[in-house]
Amino acid sequence: MARRSRRQTYALMADVNVVSLIDVMMLLLVIFMITAPMMEGGVDITLPKAQSKPLESKDGLSITVSRNGTIVVDNEKLTLPEFRVAVKQLATNRSRNGVYLRADQNVDYGIIAQLLGIMNGAGITNVGLVTEPEEIR
Repeated sequence: MARRSRRQTYALMADVNVVSLIDVMMLLLVIFMITAPMMEGGVDITLPKAQSKPLESKDGLSITVSRNGTIVVDNEKLTLPEFRVAVKQLATNRSRNGVYLRADQNVDYGIIAQLLGIMNGAGITNVGLVTEPEEIR
């Protein structure tokens, strides 16, 4: 009989264990599914409720006014003087499909009137006021 030495040579195992990789992938999938709804961009506002007909969604310029009067134009925060300067450039470039003005229901009417006046002076006439639909009882 042949004697075996203490150092035996084992066959090389060339398989990749993918079970642990699948576990990591499933864990990441669950994490993304939980956090995706929280990653909604935009400004947190409460739109006023009004009885209106829904409009077709177009790729227009979006202007948002928050509770504290912050003006956000397509995810860029602007002050009122900055908005006066920027709206002239935006009127020529982006307002072809209209402008959507979203304002919190607690914003002073004076701020909305100023914004509408600035937009009107820049030549923007197609402005839509975004609201939430009223609940019918």
